Amino acid sequence: MQEFVKIHEQDNVAVALRTLEKGEVFSVDGEMITTQEQIPQGHKFALKLLKVGEEVIKYGFRIGFAKEDILPGAWIHVHNIRTGLGDLLTYTYDPVKTVLPETEHAYFQGYRRKDGKAGVRNELWIVPTVGCVNSIAQAIAREGQKFVQGSIDAVAAFTHPYGCSQMGEDQENTRKILADMIHHPNAGGILVLGLGCENSNIPVLTDYIGDYDRERVRFLQCQDVEDEIGEGIKLLEELADCAGGCRREKIDAGELIVGMKCGGSDGLSGITANPVVGAFSDILCSKGGTTILTEVPEMFGAETILMNRCETQELFAQTVDLINDFKNYFKRHDQTIYENPSPGNKKGGISTLEDKSLGCTQKSGNAPVKGVLAYTEPVKVKGLNLLSAPGNDLVASTALAMSGAQIVLFTTGRGTPFASPVPTIKISSNTRLAKHKEHWIDFNAGRMVEDRTKGDLAEALFQFVLDVASGKPVKAEEAGFHDWAIFKQGVTL
Repeated sequence: MQEFVKIHEQDNVAVALRTLEKGEVFSVDGEMITTQEQIPQGHKFALKLLKVGEEVIKYGFRIGFAKEDILPGAWIHVHNIRTGLGDLLTYTYDPVKTVLPETEHAYFQGYRRKDGKAGVRNELWIVPTVGCVNSIAQAIAREGQKFVQGSIDAVAAFTHPYGCSQMGEDQENTRKILADMIHHPNAGGILVLGLGCENSNIPVLTDYIGDYDRERVRFLQCQDVEDEIGEGIKLLEELADCAGGCRREKIDAGELIVGMKCGGSDGLSGITANPVVGAFSDILCSKGGTTILTEVPEMFGAETILMNRCETQELFAQTVDLINDFKNYFKRHDQTIYENPSPGNKKGGISTLEDKSLGCTQKSGNAPVKGVLAYTEPVKVKGLNLLSAPGNDLVASTALAMSGAQIVLFTTGRGTPFASPVPTIKISSNTRLAKHKEHWIDFNAGRMVEDRTKGDLAEALFQFVLDVASGKPVKAEEAGFHDWAIFKQGVTL
């Protein structure tokens, strides 16, 4: 195993791949560097004398400024580095033209829906219109487990606290995301469960749903029936009868939409897991498929890389709005724009938001940006898309699914057990985590600093995604987890 890595030739820091003890001596670019103190795994150490105010360079870009003079071999972290980011910025389009050559077709075994969409699961979903009926939805889901047989993969209730006492855009987003849920191709049948007096009641919601397959969707308004659980089970049985007739068939991988998200990052996330996902993204896009990158606050400090990969001036302008609109969202709530990274990120070796963002955006690979999506907006263009959503794991993963992702790739250096509405593949940045949490982690990218190349791991991840798309359960599915979270953006009445 390597002991440290200098990521880019212009970097003036290196990252420890194991805990380095004080006094260890290493040769870096012909210079001998002696560690001044213990350097934890995933953390940075200086490769030259950095004077106070001097730029700290990692990934070939500035991740902050030295707060004091830093000796060669000294640990660089929050105690001696500060962010260089400010508030709203003005950007100039400096396009970097990237072209991904087409590669040979690949296929998975999926479900073809009547609207032409391809699903990777055949599940029965219970979707409440309002939080008041959450317990009813859960009761129906418990009794409905008897329908999990044959081609039906799962029965799940997606509870939430919204659907009433909301105003304006906040209420609109809830209605749109409920409609997105109802149209998602991973569900073979959906029971929409309403109360009757809520703002987002079933008659209101149908305007947002639009055309739908009446064999695949049922509605139940609890105030209208005497036994809402009994009626719900009857409707779920009808959906099970219909969905049970669905069968997997060969579908081109160009119809896959894969969301990309990271959480609980460490100092290796931007070196192993995120670059592997980026290489995966390039492979899928080269086969005509689609990937979606989100977590807008974790683009701050690396946004120009994405902006300059936008295919057109119009997409560049949309990406500028994507960034600045989210900054204004922070400012409207009197919050610090750059209050990131999290305590777990810092413990893992990430010191500033630039440090985190430059690692985070590695997941975008090298593909040109083809689309920019608002929250709840479905994918319209194949290739790499950017989506407006926060960094919160559940909220962002839900947003990816509701924009059309049938699968989410989730990289982590800390580990997490959560799920999302779609199969969520957990990718560890280090082998220790993969071994420690085998029941959480699906794929170990930590081997990139041990015995595998990025290209090898990306190809292996691509095949793993095809296997999951064809029915292989991920660890969260084996545990029976189904989570989701709607982005709350307004007042509660």
